[in-house]
Amino acid sequence: MKPDWDALGEEFENSKKVIIGDVDCTLDKNKKLCEDQGVKGYPTLMYYPPLENEGIKYEGDRSLEALKKFAKTLGPVCGPKFPAKCSEEEKAALDTYMAKELSELTTELEEKEAVLGAEEAKHQELLKSLQAQFEESNKALEEKKAEFAPSLRMVKAVIKEKQPEAAPAAAATAAARAVFNRAPAPVCMYARRLH
Repeated sequence: MKPDWDALGEEFENSKKVIIGDVDCTLDKNKKLCEDQGVKGYPTLMYYPPLENEGIKYEGDRSLEALKKFAKTLGPVCGPKFPAKCSEEEKAALDTYMAKELSELTTELEEKEAVLGAEEAKHQELLKSLQAQFEESNKALEEKKAEFAPSLRMVKAVIKEKQPEAAPAAAATAAARAVFNRAPAPVCMYARRLH
């Protein structure tokens, strides 16, 4: 991701319409900014329409070509400063909001943020519960592995002793296939006989 992001920055280095930048959220001086912008994981890509301080999380493809294509579409978005950018539906919603009093808008914003806050709290509670379940399950699994380890080693050693010579090679081939089937990326293997 980082090399593509750097290449994107170079591509738009002299652009008058798009600024590509990055913030290291692990640095103390940037932690508040990252927290204020809702950054919870890395890398997080955000874009900021002109004259807006609140970023929008980019959820698209992260290849260099997709990022270039997206960056070329950036510009003003529908809002009070750019009503010409609104669709008919957005224009109707904008007109409705513009007709409201500031106090009414503030109340609506607070109510919606309260609902979102409650949903976030519910989500965090679920996450804690799932984490506790995972830890409990993982502990049980590790205990079972520790309990079975001596007998598993013994059973495997006895099986190996009782099998004819060709069987270990077949078992090794099956084990290699299992590794290839689980690998997240191409795997190269140098195989040799140990005898």
